[in-house]
Amino acid sequence: MKRLVLLGGGYGGMRILQKLFSSDLPEDLTITLVDRNPYHSMKTEYYALAAGTASDHHIRVQFPVHQKLEIKYGEIESIDMDANEIHLKDDETLAYDTLVIGLGCEDKYHNVPGADVHTLSIQTIDSSRRTYETLNNLGANSIVGIVGAGLSGVELASELHESRPDLQVKLFDRGHTILSAFPERLGKYVQSWFEERSVEVVSESNITKVEPNTLFNHGEPVHCDSIVWTAGIQPNKIVRELDVEKDPQQRIILNDYHSIPNHDNVFVVGDCASLPHAPSAQLAEEQAEQIALVLQKQWKNETPPALPPIKIKGTLGSLGSKHGFGVMANRPLTGRVPRLLKSGILWMYKNHNG
Repeated sequence: MKRLVLLGGGYGGMRILQKLFSSDLPEDLTITLVDRNPYHSMKTEYYALAAGTASDHHIRVQFPVHQKLEIKYGEIESIDMDANEIHLKDDETLAYDTLVIGLGCEDKYHNVPGADVHTLSIQTIDSSRRTYETLNNLGANSIVGIVGAGLSGVELASELHESRPDLQVKLFDRGHTILSAFPERLGKYVQSWFEERSVEVVSESNITKVEPNTLFNHGEPVHCDSIVWTAGIQPNKIVRELDVEKDPQQRIILNDYHSIPNHDNVFVVGDCASLPHAPSAQLAEEQAEQIALVLQKQWKNETPPALPPIKIKGTLGSLGSKHGFGVMANRPLTGRVPRLLKSGILWMYKNHNG
């Protein structure tokens, strides 16, 4: 029997399963999915869970059911690519013939003292639950500091304002304007949206230290009743510890078929892969489709075709339940249309997976 092991049931892993299960699979193939949770979590919606505008159930999708699929729940401790083995907690070992690593990312604290201890996170569903509990137990007029005004920080700030308009939300960003990775028009639109709703945007900030209920901006203390960190990501620790070539962001450098050089049976999908685009759910899904194609060709002893460059259709963000922003086909969008588009995409995802 040949065993394909997928580490992580995120967007990449789910799309690989979806593509493989819609095709003819070898009779002697078994597929094992390893995840700590018994369901797929829609990470793009963790901000809404943390803010209290989406329920836990709303952002979960059941893993698919298939006669060739075995699901193993557990914590991964290490990967031995020379022995083709996964080491799990409780001294359990899982062998593989082909491996797909899709372990996602963690917060990156940029060596800011205290940031990893005294801030909340929305990187996992567990941490988002804890953030929800903390934020929604705050009293009226409490101050919430959000460090990082990229897509996650902006969506969390807007959703928290909608959920708890009594809170004072302060959004700290290093840039001169927020959403620096987007067209300037979008940054100005979102900045204006926040100003109209008394969400304070602290531009050109530099968080130098975090203490309990206090963050230091350019060395000056700022009191916050809670602090949420959304100021950067890095690959999962297990991936960072692998002895393979990585880019400056510690993502694994891959060959043209998304596998690790000198380990052609090990593929990497999603946030841990070094790709010419910023990590996103859409990028993971597009890459996963190509990996599924390569696997199908390999199992038929055929040479995979040259893979085309991955193209990103666009990016959408929400500002509460009625407004949004984004770029589609290189066209900036603001207002209700991008919010409706995002809601429709989420509805389709939930109803076409699992």
